[in-house]
Amino acid sequence: MKFDPTLALHSLPAMLHGLLITIALTACVLALGLLISIPLAVARASQRRAVAWPVAAYVAFFRGTPAMILLYFVYYGFGQVFGARDGLLVGFTLNHSSYVIEILRGGLLAVPAGLHEAAAALGIEPRDVFLRIRLPLAIRYGLKAYQNEVILFTKATAVVSVITVVDLTAVANDIFYDTYDPFTPLLTAAAFYWVLVNLMRIGIARLERRLNAHLTADERRARAAAPPPSLARRLLPIGRMRPAE
Repeated sequence: MKFDPTLALHSLPAMLHGLLITIALTACVLALGLLISIPLAVARASQRRAVAWPVAAYVAFFRGTPAMILLYFVYYGFGQVFGARDGLLVGFTLNHSSYVIEILRGGLLAVPAGLHEAAAALGIEPRDVFLRIRLPLAIRYGLKAYQNEVILFTKATAVVSVITVVDLTAVANDIFYDTYDPFTPLLTAAAFYWVLVNLMRIGIARLERRLNAHLTADERRARAAAPPPSLARRLLPIGRMRPAE
């Protein structure tokens, strides 16, 4: 097997079209997943069992079910009954949101209780406390875990090729079937996925740095206030001297 640059160049238009389908699918599911996950994460973090347990069951079921099985169920089962054969977003959204709910729940629980008490002492409305304090902090705390979930989900969208969606993987498979060259189209598709995933990773990392800019500024001020290493070494023996008896 060897890479064929001519075939790769010739297949670029089809590959780019498949990449756009992958990006559109990923963006839609991420948006729907966040829209569903925020209220469900609040319910999941609730101390009321009647509110938290149904969401816990939702998370347990859809986290434990492979995305491909959900897609088959929506496309071949549920879709034939209710006419939702084009609702592949449903299967992906249910699976993706179950992970995001737990990420947001962990972030909400990580918010210090003292912030709630301080906000209540200042007379801030509970809704404003949630929207302006708890939710932004929960997003900041869970951003790393969310980045991992986004990257894993983006690569998992390749399974839509099994239900005739012409995404990037489906285009690579079609080129393979036409040319009997599995190496060139699949390696080209892998390169596109690599670029897409790393662009997303860089974007989320920049967002994280922007959200934590105040922490970076505090670290810079602390380093600026610390004595130089040479002075610290000269002061260290003095600090270890025993008092005169």
